[in-house]
Amino acid sequence: MATTPNHNALLILASLSDADRHGYAIKKDVAERTGGEVRLGSTTLYRLLGQLLDDGLIEEARTRPAPQLDDERRRYFHITAAGRRALASELRILERVLLAVRPALAPRAR
Repeated sequence: MATTPNHNALLILASLSDADRHGYAIKKDVAERTGGEVRLGSTTLYRLLGQLLDDGLIEEARTRPAPQLDDERRRYFHITAAGRRALASELRILERVLLAVRPALAPRAR
């Protein structure tokens, strides 16, 4: 990613790693993945989708699932190979960060 990604961008990439989705489906999936802790607003979602598109981490999907049952105005997004690499890289960093900060929550002996 061109800049340090925020957790919302990582959640969008994670959502698209499972399936191609349109914006509203991404919003729902992120809320489900986080147990409702993260609810992306439309402005945030579409700004991040634009950034991820510009960075080459996602692209507009070439095909649509069940086009006869779908609204043709919807744009579906697909994670790219670069997006998968970025997601994996950021996950490794986050895991190291968690390992580094988790001891701070441990009870201290007095």
